[in-house]
Amino acid sequence: MLDISLTLPFAIVIIDDSPFSSSAMSAPSSIDDAEKGVVDQESVPIHVAFPLTHSDSSMSASTTTPAPSTPALEVLPKAPSEKQEPQPLPSTIPPGLKAPAKKLVRRQVSRWIQFQLWFNTYRKFFTLVMALNLSGICLTIAGVWKYPRRYTGAFVLGNLLVAILMRNELFGRMLYLIVNTLFAKWTPLKFRLGCTSVLQHLGGIHSGCATSGFLWLIFRVASILIDHKNNHDAILVMGVLTNIVVGISIASAFPWVRNTHHNVFERHHRFMGWLGLVSTWVFVVLGDSYDLESHSWNPDGIRIVKQQDFWFAFGMTVFVLIPWFTIREVKVDIEIPSPKVAILRFERGMQQGLLARISRSSIMEYHAFGIISESVNSKEHYLICGVQGDFTRSLVQNPPTHLWTRQLKFAGVSNTSTLYRRGIRVCTGTGLGAALSTCLQSPDWYLIWIGSDQDKTFGPTISALIHRNLGPERLTLWDSKKRGGRPDTMKLIKEVYYSWGAEVVFITSNYQGNKEMMEGCKEAGIPAFGTLWDF
Repeated sequence: MLDISLTLPFAIVIIDDSPFSSSAMSAPSSIDDAEKGVVDQESVPIHVAFPLTHSDSSMSASTTTPAPSTPALEVLPKAPSEKQEPQPLPSTIPPGLKAPAKKLVRRQVSRWIQFQLWFNTYRKFFTLVMALNLSGICLTIAGVWKYPRRYTGAFVLGNLLVAILMRNELFGRMLYLIVNTLFAKWTPLKFRLGCTSVLQHLGGIHSGCATSGFLWLIFRVASILIDHKNNHDAILVMGVLTNIVVGISIASAFPWVRNTHHNVFERHHRFMGWLGLVSTWVFVVLGDSYDLESHSWNPDGIRIVKQQDFWFAFGMTVFVLIPWFTIREVKVDIEIPSPKVAILRFERGMQQGLLARISRSSIMEYHAFGIISESVNSKEHYLICGVQGDFTRSLVQNPPTHLWTRQLKFAGVSNTSTLYRRGIRVCTGTGLGAALSTCLQSPDWYLIWIGSDQDKTFGPTISALIHRNLGPERLTLWDSKKRGGRPDTMKLIKEVYYSWGAEVVFITSNYQGNKEMMEGCKEAGIPAFGTLWDF
């Protein structure tokens, strides 16, 4: 079901579509305190015991039988009725359990596995798009391909249009809707995994087309400069200006800038992108209005409209503007269960797998968070905001009564959970925000939540949501603070994967945790999708 409760949606050139603050890519010491139980704590080997609910009779019973000397992993008790007060998340520490004397040494995976994870669908898309465009530029320079010399503007704007389209919320939601509607559960597993991978990594097309459009623009301006005697100075000046502005917008999206100076990225990428769109319009109109044969201006509107670069620029403008028509200032209630976390409550329910962008102002920095909602018919939905930067810290220190948000939410990888018969949602700390809705709205998904002192850190609201919807047969909770360290996550994932009869694992964690689990799943042959940081 497509949850579009808005007046119209829209998206802008690259906005952070990661469900977490980009600072998550920094060293573990900078990771949100709510997740330190995963990063800083020592590992404890575990053995998991829970009922088999999958019909596969070939499953070995030994997989789910806890070793006598190993404490069984705790699970939540059955949910109380809605009239009861929320119960704290149980965390009974088995007698004699202590933190291990030594930290668990993680075995290094092969370089081939590391390469496969590095050269993911994102980079494959980027490589393909760049290879095609660079081949076209080389053939044009060599004089083999004549068409681009006459219609260079179409190649510039065509690439930029696709780049913008890949980041548009409406376009993305339509793609997810089509895939989830047509291919859920009945198609081969490899095909469904491929669909998820493509949808998750559309940013590779975005980056590839944006960079390619910039290269075609350089080629266009260089051609004008070489043939300067037949072109007007104003066209050359606007071409150079457009190159500079678009170049700054692209440079601000480099990984180092995004991950270490997120506010700089947002401001420059957005506002320079808007300025680049305006200068592109001027460049297009000037170029289409100047007659190269008579060396005179011919501002004929009909002639300009007939040029393909005009319609590419028009399409870019439409897709850039659409999202901003959905911006609204909405009421928000904020619960602060601990200095580390703020729980934001908004009106209306949402479908699972969506993320929201929020801001204190209408056009400045927007921050993305996973949405928690029990169903599309719920009266409210929640965001879990872990304190990591200035924005999230201000939510705790100076809670607002209203925030700006886009009414059309964008889809994340969890939105494709409907493609699979059964799956596992693994999350650490505040990553629960992006994971919980999938398990609340589907009985076919198993939740593994690893964190530190969850009950105290995340408060009664989150506890109540879990109690009401998730029984012990599909929930594993690990409190690393009370259990004396974090679990052997790969052992846990493997046992749940085979016993639950899962087809896929979705992971939401900090950078190091995500890396370890993705490498472990790849090595074990378990299909998995982790947190994606744009490159």
